[in-house]
Amino acid sequence: YTLEISATVSIRTIHIAQTQYQSQFNRYATSLAELGPPASGSANASAADLIGNDLANGKKQGYIFTVTGSQGGYVVSAVPETFNTTGSRTFYSDQTMTVHEHYGPEPATPQDPEMK
Repeated sequence: YTLEISATVSIRTIHIAQTQYQSQFNRYATSLAELGPPASGSANASAADLIGNDLANGKKQGYIFTVTGSQGGYVVSAVPETFNTTGSRTFYSDQTMTVHEHYGPEPATPQDPEMK
């Protein structure tokens, strides 16, 4: 359960980073790498240094995260690395910052209930 809470905190971290990214580069990041730290040199649009390496690499505390671009925004998905071991819920969110949760191994969608 605590890993699921951690996953939702990471989703919120991604939203904050996306807001900063959008104000810097006039678009949302279309991958976690774009939000993450640069391999070398200074931060730029392909590595804005807004989230840590673990999250930028897509895995944090038992969950796998992805960010993809969408028309007018972005989509965040979080699924357990090992269903029923690291989590029993999947999460979906987008630029609206509403988090949807799904009980089961299938990735959550906007049709799933909002997290309260």
